[in-house]
Amino acid sequence: MAGKIPQSFIDDLLDRTDIVDVIGARVDLRKAGKNHKARCPFHDEKTPSFSVNQDKQFYYCFGCSAGGNAIGFIMDYDRIDFPEAVERLAHQAGLEVPREAGDRDFASSRRNPIYETLEKADNYYRDQLRTHHAAGDAIDYLKQRGVSGQVARDFGIGLAPPGWDNLITHLAHSDSELPLLMEAGMIIEREDGSGHYDRFRHRIMFPIRDTRGRTIGFGGRVLGDEQPKYLNSPETPVFSKGRELYGLYEARSQVRDITSLLVVEGYMDVVALAQFGIQNAVATLGTAVTDNHLQKLYRYCSDVVFCFDGDNAGRKAARRALETCLPAIKDGYSARFLFLPDGEDPDTLVRRIGSEEFQRHITEAMPLSEFLFTACSEGLNLSTPDDRAKLSQRAAPMINAVPESVFRQLLLGELAIKTGLDKDTLSTLIKPPEPVVIPESTEASGPPSERSHSAPPAFDSADSPPLDSYANEDSHQPTDAHYVQDSNTRASGSQPSQKRPARYAMPPIHHLVALLMADPALYSQLDKELETLKAEGLHAESSEDGSENEPENSSEHGLENASELSQRETDNSDANPTLATVFKLHDVIVTNPHYTLNHILGYWRGVYGQSQGDVLARIAATDLQTSHDNTPRHNLAEAKDIIASLINRAQRNKPVDQRLSQFLNHDLAQAQPLSSLDRSRLSGLILELAQYNPEHPLINEAKQKLSNS
Repeated sequence: MAGKIPQSFIDDLLDRTDIVDVIGARVDLRKAGKNHKARCPFHDEKTPSFSVNQDKQFYYCFGCSAGGNAIGFIMDYDRIDFPEAVERLAHQAGLEVPREAGDRDFASSRRNPIYETLEKADNYYRDQLRTHHAAGDAIDYLKQRGVSGQVARDFGIGLAPPGWDNLITHLAHSDSELPLLMEAGMIIEREDGSGHYDRFRHRIMFPIRDTRGRTIGFGGRVLGDEQPKYLNSPETPVFSKGRELYGLYEARSQVRDITSLLVVEGYMDVVALAQFGIQNAVATLGTAVTDNHLQKLYRYCSDVVFCFDGDNAGRKAARRALETCLPAIKDGYSARFLFLPDGEDPDTLVRRIGSEEFQRHITEAMPLSEFLFTACSEGLNLSTPDDRAKLSQRAAPMINAVPESVFRQLLLGELAIKTGLDKDTLSTLIKPPEPVVIPESTEASGPPSERSHSAPPAFDSADSPPLDSYANEDSHQPTDAHYVQDSNTRASGSQPSQKRPARYAMPPIHHLVALLMADPALYSQLDKELETLKAEGLHAESSEDGSENEPENSSEHGLENASELSQRETDNSDANPTLATVFKLHDVIVTNPHYTLNHILGYWRGVYGQSQGDVLARIAATDLQTSHDNTPRHNLAEAKDIIASLINRAQRNKPVDQRLSQFLNHDLAQAQPLSSLDRSRLSGLILELAQYNPEHPLINEAKQKLSNS
């Protein structure tokens, strides 16, 4: 179905929709004060922690952090992508979804021919398994591995016949079609430039499908003695090994409500298990488990079992999977580890012991907590204090990687038992060191030793303190880092905002995003501050965190493009909000000043994909949304505090010569005579630059400025 869904229609649909009706049709909601509550449909719980706010048209689970608006709920509950959720919600409202005329999105127009080419290749390989004269070897191999014709059809198994150009001959009827086969990863250019040849030759072919059932790549198992034994498609515009899981589409097709997924290593493991009725197995594609794999796995179930060989290599692979899992684990979700006997893989083991016994092995898989302490205890004698201290040293960074949750506290409790320390003492000892915070001066005059350092500290870490954590110490060597004052403060002599009680602790950019979503009107009152932050902050952020990944079409979301973003998760879903997120929000709200939180979340999921929509939803669920102290005046002052701290951090990250040049040519351009604070800061910058380059010409210019004032 071609065409884009207009954003205006999505906004209108959300205005017509009551989230209580949408969720109440699927979940038993009960009125509880201003909100509605229920047991969460996304994780098992006995006490309701799922809350629906009718005024804000927003839901959130305090147990598993699921949250969003009506569209987001339908996506998560019905397990569909954004365009389908809009279609379903529109149908319930008795509306027909319009489509915008015009050219299709560039990214989709680039990908769609690749999908079509891969589908043709898929059909060709399947046909060759039935008709090619060399198909006997492949059929004999599959029969030897116990694969029935029905299972082979379910997984679309085919044959790439022997020969160098079979696929080229079949699909490329002219030279103009060769570039598309190249982009799809199906052919390779000869090194001497004399032509092309098929990537897959004399191999059993396993099509790799995305969650919509489209073929996005292939895996091939060689039938002869050639190497490599297994060969995957290369990275293409539609295929990324670090994101995709073989067999996930087939598992979803066969099992309506997936409660658990078994992660194995090879295609034949998945196929063999399906042959024995174990249809919830998936395989990584020659890579270790990634964050993207985990996000996709936990989107469809709450329990993931990793299956590894019992040898040293298997244990090392399991350790890597464990370390990847830790930041993704939250209450209500679990990861377990199944180690097979030496010399066995899932294919050979299930054929030897049968389905029922294999299922028993899965049921008895080792929980993540047990494997964590087993791995950390390896080679240690826990009867000695020395080795108990080593256990603590090994386990501490792993436990610290787990998000704050009941599960994390239980891990700490288990470590306390194993080390013999009480939990509070242990928590203090293994807590990661706090970042060093340089206090920021807030007084407009007075010598350095007399200035009060009561400004909020700079936020340099994801574990930054809340805004009421103020430094309170003296500094005897004034530097640029001790100075934060904007042009309005300089001109008017106004004092910085007074300390206010913080309502929650979160990283500063999260805090700013939460404030702006809670009160979108703030943007119109922060133009000057945001302009400065954009000039200063993005430079520092890119140098520290790397450039932010843009979605392939950040200006509009069409039906096809939004679906691609949701399915392929091109939105870098594991990334937290950055300053660029703040400015994207600014653009959305300035363009649509009537937008509420409900509209923002609807727009964000459509343009940037489900994972980034989920990130905004989790931030929106902070107590900013329900706080009695959530006044516009309070929010504005708090937002200005955060922006000032972010600007200060950005300035400190600049080289000293740039800071001194800016201070001379911008900050002090109209300042005559210099205040005591200006003189102190200028002296500090001169001393700092002289340590690195005593001959720098800016030093003389700065000294001249001091002497003239």
